[in-house]
Amino acid sequence: MGLLTIGSPLNWPETKKIASFIQEQGIKEFLLLYHKLNSRMKHTLKWGDEIEYTLVRIDPSTHAAQLYLGASELLKLMKEKKSDISDEITWQPEYAEYMIEGVPRIPFGRLLDAFKTVECNMKKRRLDLVANLPEDCIALTISAFPRLGCDDFCYPVVKPTPDSGASRSLFFPDAAITQGHPRFKTLTRNIRERRGTKVAINVPIYRDICTPQPFIENFPNQNDPTSTFAALPNHIYLDAMGFGMGCSCLQITFQACCIDEARILYDQLATMCPIVMALSAATPAIRGYLLDWDCRWGIISASVDDRTEEERGIKPLCNDQFVIPKSRFASVSFYLSSMGAKFNDIPLVYNKDYYNTLIEGGVDHTLALHVAHLFIRDPISVFSESLNSPENEETVENFETIQSTNWQSMRFKPPPLNSSIGWRVEFRPTELQLTDFENAAFVTFILLLSRTILKFNLNLLIPLSKVDENIATALKRDAVLNEKFYFKQGHLITTGYFSRSSPFNSSLCSRNWWTS
Repeated sequence: MGLLTIGSPLNWPETKKIASFIQEQGIKEFLLLYHKLNSRMKHTLKWGDEIEYTLVRIDPSTHAAQLYLGASELLKLMKEKKSDISDEITWQPEYAEYMIEGVPRIPFGRLLDAFKTVECNMKKRRLDLVANLPEDCIALTISAFPRLGCDDFCYPVVKPTPDSGASRSLFFPDAAITQGHPRFKTLTRNIRERRGTKVAINVPIYRDICTPQPFIENFPNQNDPTSTFAALPNHIYLDAMGFGMGCSCLQITFQACCIDEARILYDQLATMCPIVMALSAATPAIRGYLLDWDCRWGIISASVDDRTEEERGIKPLCNDQFVIPKSRFASVSFYLSSMGAKFNDIPLVYNKDYYNTLIEGGVDHTLALHVAHLFIRDPISVFSESLNSPENEETVENFETIQSTNWQSMRFKPPPLNSSIGWRVEFRPTELQLTDFENAAFVTFILLLSRTILKFNLNLLIPLSKVDENIATALKRDAVLNEKFYFKQGHLITTGYFSRSSPFNSSLCSRNWWTS
């Protein structure tokens, strides 16, 4: 969902003027946060999952399925109408007006208890949602609605506006973007304007004996060639952020016992992201076509790619600072633990000035590189009210403005200021499954994997370039059956995580996973 600040959003020209200020303040805020909380210890495992539900209306006469554009009203209704299980669930808006995010209100704790309750909690979420939906609507846990972007794919029926609005899409109307919070339309408009063109998503089409060769579509608004110039033969063309962020997923966040443990989990689980993506693959179709991919990842990555032509390396650098090899939504680009250093074989693009500021501020080399890498991105969703915070007020809003719009396969999450929460990591690549049982199974597997890594000091690290190759492999149709992935050879058990002086080895940091 990201940072949902309340206020008046700035357009891209306004945001561009203050981008450097936001970045500089964000670096200062991270230093404040780091020095205040870098020694925080948490002895008890806390964790939770996030499920993004898709609202679907079934026409009572024709039985046709359409996406139901009613999430904002539904959220208001559920806020006013308390149910018996309201204290167990938190409902939040998501990108699309047909999506709603459900999370457990209180994080799960003890493993044995959580294993018994996580599926039950998911079932309660679904029941609570369905109980408040109109009679002809259902809540599905699917990664992508197969007819997303087709004619009349949503209810009420609204038409795209290719010549105006935030998306300017041939297929995805702005009315399908969440109406209840301005962040989402602001992101959509600012990504398009910063890029200089509409986003261009080309997904390989599944080919059978009836597929034309080459497959070339006839698009609406064919009189304007600039609206479809990026479409490729033998691909399904998508042209809006909504095709990516309008997909749903399953995410899980763990609280680590300390910052060192969070860095270990970030690295070790990063190598497993492509494997879990392939295991959970659940996106076979979009815009009415079968895909030669099975995962939503590549679609979302392209849907929020705001890099200019210079940043993509198409034109030589003139107005921009960096050539950036990846979209904002991509696999991790840098390991954070000491063990990962020798596997960082991808050239890292980072802001050297911010890196120097972080080093001078006492942040270690590796973490400083990570943060300076995040801050090569401009802010793309800024609210005017956030620029007027009192100078003596402790806040990390500018840091989170950048952090929350770097959508990597793993997210390293510092504790919020003025809270009791510890250092966390978020596992982000899992595709959403149809049933609560399947989703609970994936969550439980990832949780157990994280505990096994820590219990046995497993070392799953491989060169990051191979992780990137694995991500590309995971997208392919039937990858889990037909493809091969790079994986660690030899002994997986190591004793090299931490020095003897590390707080991780201290009795103060004993982890209690099973009983409290």
